[in-house]
Amino acid sequence: MKICLTGGGTAGHISPNLALLPEIRKYFDKIIYIGGINSMEKKMLKNEKDVKFYEIHTAKLVRKSIFKNIKLPFNLIKGILDSKKILKAERPDVIFCKGGYVSVPVMIAAKQQKIPLFCHESDLSLGLANKIVSKYALKTFTSFKETSQNIKSGVYSGPIIKKEIIMQTKTAALKNLNIKTSKPVLLITGGSLGAKKINDTIFSCIDSLTKDYYVLHIIGKTHPPNIKNNNYKVISFTDHMEDYIAAADYIVSRAGSNTIFELLLKQKPMLLIPLKKGSRGDQIENAKLFESKGFCMVLDEDNLNNKSLINNLNKLKNSADKIIKNQSNYNLPNGTDVIMHHLKNVILQNKKA
Repeated sequence: MKICLTGGGTAGHISPNLALLPEIRKYFDKIIYIGGINSMEKKMLKNEKDVKFYEIHTAKLVRKSIFKNIKLPFNLIKGILDSKKILKAERPDVIFCKGGYVSVPVMIAAKQQKIPLFCHESDLSLGLANKIVSKYALKTFTSFKETSQNIKSGVYSGPIIKKEIIMQTKTAALKNLNIKTSKPVLLITGGSLGAKKINDTIFSCIDSLTKDYYVLHIIGKTHPPNIKNNNYKVISFTDHMEDYIAAADYIVSRAGSNTIFELLLKQKPMLLIPLKKGSRGDQIENAKLFESKGFCMVLDEDNLNNKSLINNLNKLKNSADKIIKNQSNYNLPNGTDVIMHHLKNVILQNKKA
């Protein structure tokens, strides 16, 4: 049996596919991945030697500029033709899509070739790609229960979370990161691409923060200033997020769905600063829902400065027990198990045929 995975553009569209790979390998003999040319997904899959990667032309909608979208229809057609060629040659039994603009031409080509397809939406509202894909999909899996209720093909699966995230302990994580401190550990992360305003705020108040915390700071593509502080550790990107999450007592983060569900599962008090500019508003929606359930605190990026950050962290510390209690009372499904159940059904049906 052969499966095709697709999705990309950001780590949020790629990491869940990687998280599924250990289970996928148990049931599928061959795995292919269709992504963009010289893309993030290609880089993140470089160590998955048993996954054959194919590149296609992609059509990304640029929300800020009409002129940059002029070539979009032509690139979409190219991407569909690229995808058709790949799918005809490989003939996968099923396709699983994690969203992002990369996936649209693949899914259109799959529909034309009548290949069974499934997709997963991490955010509270469907992204543009999954709005298109969900109309073709046999099942549209969702991280949020509320999302599935508004989709004809919707199935509430919960998020797809790496086994390493679930299993890692604080003691092991501190050892792996070589952290020896009596202070509570504060993790700051802005997602795979970083978050300039968050980073700049942290840089400017790091001396104040490290009076109370040992700070782990994942900065993405930002170039950090030369800060020498024994209670501050900065990195650009990590393949071992399980260590950083498990090590942390408090977390400041964007509100990407994958990340906040990982923090929910690990019962971490979190201060969310959702992305606003250049976004369709998905992180704001995610953060508001989590806040309404008592899982987090939220700080509007427009109000972010040294004083507001420290004040909100103090409030987070004082509310930590209540937040953890709310998180622990939430029954979160195992997304991997739900999705694999449906994918295995395709295998059984093919065997019967």
